[in-house]
Amino acid sequence: MIAVYSLWRREVVRFVRQRSRLTGAILQPLFFWLLFGVAFGASFRTKGAAGEATADYLEYFFPGTIALIVLFSAIYSTISIIEDRNEGFLQSVLVAPVSRASIVAGKVLGGATMAFGQAFVFLLLAPLAGVSWTVASAGATLGVLALLAITLTALGFCIAWRMESTGGFHAIMSAFLLPMWLLSGAFFPAERLPWWLGAVIAINPLTYGVAALRRSLYLGAGSFEGVTLPSMTLSLGITLAFLAVTFAFALRLAATRVRGDFR
Repeated sequence: MIAVYSLWRREVVRFVRQRSRLTGAILQPLFFWLLFGVAFGASFRTKGAAGEATADYLEYFFPGTIALIVLFSAIYSTISIIEDRNEGFLQSVLVAPVSRASIVAGKVLGGATMAFGQAFVFLLLAPLAGVSWTVASAGATLGVLALLAITLTALGFCIAWRMESTGGFHAIMSAFLLPMWLLSGAFFPAERLPWWLGAVIAINPLTYGVAALRRSLYLGAGSFEGVTLPSMTLSLGITLAFLAVTFAFALRLAATRVRGDFR
């Protein structure tokens, strides 16, 4: 536990000293939310049972923007793995008398803490998006947010562990992680897409994390009207399974050496 705490604290202290990361992680998604929300607001309307307009795109896109903040924050936090290896710090940790599970847990929890904190700041704008708070919805949303932050940070760990340069990491993010977010129901509903894109969204594990986040925001007041979502039970189950898989894979990767460890 001392090793876990030490690595967690190092990640948090490093983040606090680099305030530009906080600014970038919040302002860019905020800009996306406002830009796309206003641009698509005139053409995007969900319909209730009586056919009336029930919500605009700013409200629909709000949970997707939170997921984007968690994704950006969690993934970028794991870039420190590449930097630590190139600077020799990671090699020192690997030869220390601590388990690899402690190393993985410390790095993942550190990145997840930063992702959770940044998403929480944006979450305070929920009333501006037309989302009403209750004690139940607030508690459920924070729980889902923490789960999503840990899951995506563990995914970032798996990607970053074998990387030797930050440039390669950014290439993977552009080619894999951003499409993963776009095809998760965060940007547009699956029922408005061709069937084959709907199938991709259905097998995307992030889809269920976004759905759980969307349902938790409306807990006790029904889900977002006019949009078909997986059930809360299914969404949480798949997200937990995805976390178990990514964390287990991270443990397996941490037990192996890469070429950079011999430099």
